[in-house]
Amino acid sequence: MPDCDVLIIGSGPSGTSAAFPLLESGKSVIMADGGKTPSIFPPEKPILESRPNDDRQWEWKIGRDFYALRHVETSTPKLRVPTHAYVFEDFEKTNRIISENFIAVGSLATGGLSNAWGCGIARLSHAELRVFPFAPEELDDGYAAAAQRMGVSGKVDDDLSAFFGVDTWAEPPLPMETLHTHILRNYSQKRDAITATGFRLGRSRVAVLGRDRKNRLCCHGTGNCLWGCARKAQYSSAYDLPDLKNFSSFRHKPGFIVEEIVREGKTFRAHGVLQGTPYALSATKIILAAGVLASTRIALRSLGLQKELPILSAPTAAFLLWLPRLFGTKPSATFGFGQLSYTVDLGNDIAGYGSTFCTTGIPLSEFMRFMPFARPYSAMLLRGLLSSCLVGNLFLSGSFSLSTVRLKDDGSLLVRGGFSKKHSEVMRHAAAKLRRAYWVCGAVLLPTSFTVGMPGGDIHCAGTFPMRAQPVLGTTSPSGEIHGLEGVFIVDGACLPELSEKPHLMTLMANAHRIGRHLAKELLP
Repeated sequence: MPDCDVLIIGSGPSGTSAAFPLLESGKSVIMADGGKTPSIFPPEKPILESRPNDDRQWEWKIGRDFYALRHVETSTPKLRVPTHAYVFEDFEKTNRIISENFIAVGSLATGGLSNAWGCGIARLSHAELRVFPFAPEELDDGYAAAAQRMGVSGKVDDDLSAFFGVDTWAEPPLPMETLHTHILRNYSQKRDAITATGFRLGRSRVAVLGRDRKNRLCCHGTGNCLWGCARKAQYSSAYDLPDLKNFSSFRHKPGFIVEEIVREGKTFRAHGVLQGTPYALSATKIILAAGVLASTRIALRSLGLQKELPILSAPTAAFLLWLPRLFGTKPSATFGFGQLSYTVDLGNDIAGYGSTFCTTGIPLSEFMRFMPFARPYSAMLLRGLLSSCLVGNLFLSGSFSLSTVRLKDDGSLLVRGGFSKKHSEVMRHAAAKLRRAYWVCGAVLLPTSFTVGMPGGDIHCAGTFPMRAQPVLGTTSPSGEIHGLEGVFIVDGACLPELSEKPHLMTLMANAHRIGRHLAKELLP
């Protein structure tokens, strides 16, 4: 007899979303993950209190092993934060990922990358789901389940309500500080002129609690978001584990790293390592939810397939806005992730999306690395300037990606990054449009601050085993079933046929819920 009906490899949002409908239907589920948990915890006091008063802040800012200093060359501040070290630790080495011109990021932590994300959410419209090989309505229940489990804030009637599509489940927006209030007021006063250029602005929709629930407390605007939320206001699928464990048919197997899946008659056996010792689990069906890169390597190795496959990566950029009229504004502790978001029409059916963030909770060193002055002068300038500045980001769709993955002879996964030639031109066009739009809103996009990221820099990738109506080798069926390895399903980003510029986590969760429900019916006695 197999160890369970369904083995789910990965405890990120996709894995937990697939687990709930299976458990609710009475199926036995084992969830395996890398099992890493934090050893350094985020501060509880507001950031402006911690800076002058916390004599142990070096632990969570620099790390007991000087983690932040040892990772100074990494691409994003998230990868340099000691409180998030466990999230990214050993992923490439353990999963044997080799990258060239690509930022390969994944997680062995319980809860996966949802332990260190920006909390931005959105729902894909029916028109945007047209390339998915099933009716858009099939995701409706999954979107609702995801929103209700996460907790969503940002509901307001504004120019991005339809774009985000989540206000049905959302709480009102979190409090907004002075700089964002100034930009939104200017936008509202000159809305017709600005929207005519293809730029639209609105409140960010985020997976952050606006009011207490069960074992999680609402956001109090401490400004510690980059370091993690001691109140658990920011959603992580690790918070789903207690609810999963309430089912008697659920077991959690932390520390099990799967290498390969082998068919054994009518069942499957997942082979790997548990705490350094060879280990295996058997199941009637197996779900891969280990993150795109890890799931892809397991699938390719299990198929014995060394075919080069495309991988979608969304181009990104970051920039700094200065609000001259608010120069000298006193810093305030506030919600540290997106407070305002925007969409921008870049022509030829190309759109950009992004959000702006306060600088209060971001270390000064993150800005000094881009300054053209000696460090002492950079520090002096930034201390006076940053309280009147906002950080912005930009995402394009994965249609620009020319990145690939391939399983090597030694079983490692080689990821090569690249973007199409038009990517640079579109980025320049986007920078120009954003500069003009924010100027009208009272903000200056600082010269030379617009910085384009490397492939993989979005820390979201997709599409290595896309769902197809007529699957072939290297793709999956509409239910995420791997062609050539029937009975094994992919529910994370690897099965997405397209990567939008929009935040895609809710779509991953909704799709995983849909596949979990499909499997529950398929496994009926």
